[in-house]
Order: sequence, then C-alpha cells, then structure tokens
Amino acid sequence: MGSDHYFSATPASAENLRTIRVTLAGRDLEVTTAGGVFSPDRLDAGTAVLLANMPPLPPGGDFLDLGCGWGPISLTMALASPHATVWAVDVNERALDLVRRNADELGVTNINAVRPDDVPDDIRFRTIRSNPPIRVGKNVLHDMLERWIPRLDERSDAWLVVQRNLGADSLQRWLAATFTPGYSVFRSATGKGFRVIKVRKHGSPPTEPIALA
Repeated sequence: MGSDHYFSATPASAENLRTIRVTLAGRDLEVTTAGGVFSPDRLDAGTAVLLANMPPLPPGGDFLDLGCGWGPISLTMALASPHATVWAVDVNERALDLVRRNADELGVTNINAVRPDDVPDDIRFRTIRSNPPIRVGKNVLHDMLERWIPRLDERSDAWLVVQRNLGADSLQRWLAATFTPGYSVFRSATGKGFRVIKVRKHGSPPTEPIALA
C-alpha cells in the first residue's frame, strides 16, 4: 500500500467492502469491513486476547476505544453496556464510517465514532479498552497515551493489548515511569504472544482531614 496505512486519515487504497462473521459480546454477528483499515478480514488475535481477558464493563458512563478500526472493541462495549456512551476514536475516516455502519446495522445507538479532536474536553472515561496502533511509532504512541490516559475517571482503568514482539514490555515500563504518582501499571494477562496491560487511575486523597469520632 506504499504510504497508505490503517492509520492514514483518508486511505488511498480501494474500499473493497466485505462482510465477515465475528463473535462479539457473546453474539455471532455479521459486520462490514473494508480495505485500508486494520485487520479487515478477521478479528485480529490481539483484540481477541483483550476481549477474552478484560473484566466486566461498568454499567454506564463514558467509555473510550482508542484506535477503533472497524469497531470490534467499541461494538463489544456498546452491546455489553447499553446504558454507556462509547467513544470510538480513530484518525482513519474510513474506519469511523465502518463503525457507524456496523452500529446502524446492529441497531446499536450508544456509539459516537469520531476523530480525536471531536471528543469534548470535559469527558472523563470510566474505562479505556484499546488495541493501540503500535506501528505509528513510539513517539506518536506515547503522545496518544499521554493525552488520553489522564482522562480516566478516578478509580478507573485502561486495558491495552500489545504484541510482545512489538515492545509490550518496554511500553509497560514506560507507562509505569510516566504515570506516577496516582496510577499503577501491571501486566494483567498474556496470550498468543500478546500482553494485556492494565493502567489504574487511583482516587485523589481527601483534601480535608477526616475527623475521628
């Protein structure tokens, strides 16, 4: 594809729409994918590892899928927590169109598929679930995570899946060094050559001394 990557804003490759069958949120579904997005022919192994190893979602609030692609994580979260608002974020306009198309076809109404700058600044996330775009390069990836992880609500978690051979362990070390104090970072699960990394944002300490009876 030359310079046309799944993280291109407007992929130049042919759209080549196709339908695939996947299991999301315990349901067998048909979804639409296309060329020029990440893993258009199947549910990729990393996302499958993340979905199999992440805990139950909060019942409501704002959720973030960072680098949503055609939407497997966003659709899973929206189906599992219908009272939540899922922000499916990507720079790839074709990916965002696919998320909207799949949500419409499945009757899912609680997904906002938007570019990063279209998420309101005051939104705080009850959870972040992401297969982040490692191939954008370390500096861009770090900038992304430094932008979004601080927007976790207090006592909330981000769950990231990263391939071990693409730097999962070094990313975990960077996360632990960067998000401190007030956060904890650890490996939550491994599978098929992938690591699931959990980043926990802790609550703020009380601002006033607690009077003892």
